[in-house]
Amino acid sequence: MPKPEPGQKPKSPRRSPPPDSRRGAIAGLIIALLILGVGWWLARDLTSASKMQDCLMSGRTNCNVIEPAR
Repeated sequence: MPKPEPGQKPKSPRRSPPPDSRRGAIAGLIIALLILGVGWWLARDLTSASKMQDCLMSGRTNCNVIEPAR
């Protein structure tokens, strides 16, 4: 390391980078849970719409009352 000239501060050695933060991991987890929740809601909504469409296509008129399977 060269000597600093008079009136200048000596260069400090490079510091090691700070330890990794977990913010990125937590943000990724929140995003993954959000996508999972939206996917679950969408799957349930599409299944419900499919059942309604199947009922209407079969010619029934009381499709808003879905009877349990026997």
